[in-house]
Amino acid sequence: MDELLSVAEMYRADQLAIAAGVPGPALMEAAGAAVVRAVCERWAPHPTAVLCGPGNNGGDGFVIARLLLEAGWPVRLALLGTRSALTGDAAVAAERWPGPIEAADPYILKGNPLVIDALFGAGLSRPLDGLARAIVEAMEGRTVVAVDVPSGLHGDSGRVLGAAPQAALTVTFFRRKPGHVLLPGRTLCGEVVVADIGIPERVLDSIAPQTAVNEPSLWHHRFPWPALDGHKYARGHAVVLGGARMTGAARLASVAALRAGAGLVTIACPQEAFPIYAAGCASVIVDPLEDADTFARLLQDPRKNAVLIGPGAGRGGQTRAAVMAALDARRACVLDADALTSFAESADELLDRLDQRCVLTPHEGEFARLFGDSVGMDGDKLSRVRAAAARSGAVVVLKGADTVVAAPDGRAVVNVNAPPDLATAGTGDVLAGIVLGLLAQGMDGFEAACTAVWLHGEAGRALGPGLISDDLAGALPGVLKALKAQG
Repeated sequence: MDELLSVAEMYRADQLAIAAGVPGPALMEAAGAAVVRAVCERWAPHPTAVLCGPGNNGGDGFVIARLLLEAGWPVRLALLGTRSALTGDAAVAAERWPGPIEAADPYILKGNPLVIDALFGAGLSRPLDGLARAIVEAMEGRTVVAVDVPSGLHGDSGRVLGAAPQAALTVTFFRRKPGHVLLPGRTLCGEVVVADIGIPERVLDSIAPQTAVNEPSLWHHRFPWPALDGHKYARGHAVVLGGARMTGAARLASVAALRAGAGLVTIACPQEAFPIYAAGCASVIVDPLEDADTFARLLQDPRKNAVLIGPGAGRGGQTRAAVMAALDARRACVLDADALTSFAESADELLDRLDQRCVLTPHEGEFARLFGDSVGMDGDKLSRVRAAAARSGAVVVLKGADTVVAAPDGRAVVNVNAPPDLATAGTGDVLAGIVLGLLAQGMDGFEAACTAVWLHGEAGRALGPGLISDDLAGALPGVLKALKAQG
């Protein structure tokens, strides 16, 4: 599993390693050596400026400068602060540096050297200003190798604190931080190398991280592959509530649910829209709703075990009633789009009724309308989605280029495989349908959401530029075949 460690968890990993007998200076030497290896693998020796900060990140910089110098690289080292102010392992590393120490200043970047950014690591908590910001801004247009994270990047949130350079390469240690995969941090880090510096893997048993990159190792063992002796009824019967006008959304979702493996899918729609839905995919059942109570009666059939409400459903009382009917029937639910916005003025009415069988799939605007008053919008993305899942008791999928999925128990993943080509109309409806299809087959809400988000991203990557939402469901068989081949 590709765990992500918060800044606090990484500090603890360091402390546990030291307590287990790995000296702090040895960790720093290993970190510096890892950066030097990565640099030497990518560039030939040429003028290099190593910029060191006042903490342990700067200590790594002193090691890097010494090892590059020993390897024959022309190196200048500049320190932000004074040598006498260095403490602990950083002071030890500075003592081992045989060359001059220059005062950090933008002038050291003249002549376009390779820049080793060891000013500030992931633990920076306040915006850069003054000389530090001027130096970081002077890195623009230069080739930068960041130690841990680009200076000015918040390690937990991926936010820029005042300014941060664009790195060509970032070398971090033991595990990535959330800031390496959340935006805008992911775009600023360039290539990311995770180096082993001697921290024992067993420290993770004590830390018990609850954040990871979304990848098949998290859920592959629970994927509901069809059994040899199975049948369609064993694979669930999903229901999609279709709207009267925006009929494409429910149709996209229903086909995606089938492609994701649901045994049967029914679109429940207004009678006047029946001809439109019936003329769609022949594999989808269409059931016209005679009146407002018909949907609730439809869900009395225990075989209809998963429900999607929202895509194209329309906003207002009828959609709210349909959501409550699905919750009353205690079905696994996916609530998206209009199902969320319909509760914007009465969020607690919905949030108080949800549980972990429900998956909410908002984009940022829908998230703000539903959760803004209860969790706020000022926190970082991971914290906000975790708080929303805890408040609602449901699984929350906050969509975007760095989609975050969180469970009520605190588990969270960040998805990194979605291409920008997915930013087009209807792709969110397809995602909701994939979640629905997996829920219908018995996956729990968190695993279904994580799986769906990854499959959605892989389908987008397989299709590439020019994709439209209609293409995505058709790409799923190829993605699923490749996934199954992984064993």
